Amino acid sequence: AIANGARRGILYKGGAYLERMAEVKAVAFDKTGTLTQGKMKLTDIYVSKTNPDNVTESSLLALSAALEGRSEHPIAKAVVNEANVRQVQIPAMTHFVSMPGRGVHAKTEGYLTWIGGFRMFEEHGETIPEDVMEAKERFEKEGKTVLIVHRELGRSENEGIHEDDGGWLGCIAVADVIRDDATKAIAELKGIGIVATVMLTGDNPVVAANIAKQTGIDEYYANLLPEQKVEVLRALQTKYGTVAMVGDGVNDAPALATASIGIAMGAAGTDVAMETADVVLMGDTLMNIPYAIRLSKQARRIVWQNILFSLSVIVLLVGATF
Repeated sequence: AIANGARRGILYKGGAYLERMAEVKAVAFDKTGTLTQGKMKLTDIYVSKTNPDNVTESSLLALSAALEGRSEHPIAKAVVNEANVRQVQIPAMTHFVSMPGRGVHAKTEGYLTWIGGFRMFEEHGETIPEDVMEAKERFEKEGKTVLIVHRELGRSENEGIHEDDGGWLGCIAVADVIRDDATKAIAELKGIGIVATVMLTGDNPVVAANIAKQTGIDEYYANLLPEQKVEVLRALQTKYGTVAMVGDGVNDAPALATASIGIAMGAAGTDVAMETADVVLMGDTLMNIPYAIRLSKQARRIVWQNILFSLSVIVLLVGATF
């Protein structure tokens, strides 16, 4: 069975995981890069009416690309790709800090600049201007993911902050496309006895509901940080028993480690996700998930057939001996 899976690009990291896969009752999916193609495209740039120094769309995109340049997340790649297409001058960046599931900040052009979701600014007690919030909500209703850009009120000189200028720069929106085989894979999972399919995402509830509806996902949990995905998985394990988690990114690694079976999308997945997972799908298709479960169930049936056959032979030989 392990060799059979390998020929299809399904790599089991041991016989124990092959056996456990046959017991899966629920499957949880990450959204970006797993249920969706992860090939995001930047669709909108909104410059705040209150932005300092007359920041333009191009300069806002350049700052965003500088901040997102070190990230492997599909959203970050979309921002950097758009900056390259428009051939904007990306400024140098120092003191980069990543906050998983929230955003990043770094020093660019002498300022400490932040880019991330609404949650990051909410946790820091920031009040986002009304026009930026209106743009954010408008983009989210269209099913897009929104990143807000903020610059600290102060220029950084010799590691010191001097209150002089800065502020809210605006927001950018990116959109993703659902994988062609996502709906079919979800339907096939239900057809082979999977009780529940669940989506875990750090995205907003509007986008999550839209993706869940299109793919046929039973339950979804939105606005989740990496540690919250772990909590949801534990609750799912209490409710359903054996739960598989499918993901591809650094943010998914804690959930992959917590799940009964961690499944990494290897074609576009990060090294951390593949190292953490128990099963790696090298083919970039979700259809390998129901195949892997069917293969595990078939292997378990054959194991029991062999056990019953061998016991029957022993009984017959003992009887023949007497």
